[in-house]
Amino acid sequence: MVRFADIDSLGHVNNVRFFDYLEDARLGMLHIDPYKAGDAPFKSLVVARHEIDYRRPLGFRAEPVLVETWVTELRPVRFTLAYEIRDEDEVFVTATSVLVAYDVERAAPRRLAEDEISYLERFLVAG
Repeated sequence: MVRFADIDSLGHVNNVRFFDYLEDARLGMLHIDPYKAGDAPFKSLVVARHEIDYRRPLGFRAEPVLVETWVTELRPVRFTLAYEIRDEDEVFVTATSVLVAYDVERAAPRRLAEDEISYLERFLVAG
C-alpha cells in the first residue's frame, strides 16, 4: 500500500520510500514465504548494491501496487534480485539489488547453502 507518509511535497512517492517497498518484497520472498512453507528463512544476507530507475511518478492511491521480484544472477556467494513496482497498466520503478551471503561470526562473506541455492533457482530468470 502507498502510505500517506510516503508522499513528498511534490505529491508523489518520495524516491527513498521506494527502497522500503523493495525491502518489503525482499523480506517476503526470502524470509516470510519460506517460513510459511515450512522451510528455513534466509539468514545473514547483506545488500552490496542497489540500482533503481524511476519510470513514472507514483501518487497516493487506494489500490496497492505490485512489487514483482525475481532472481537474475546466482553465484556461490551472491545473487541479484530484479524488481518492478507496478500496477496493471504502468511500471513505476525498475530496480536491482545484489545480496551477499554473510557469516556474522567471521564478519565475512559465506557460500550460499544448497537449500538457499535450490530455493533461489525457482525464481531464476535469465537476462
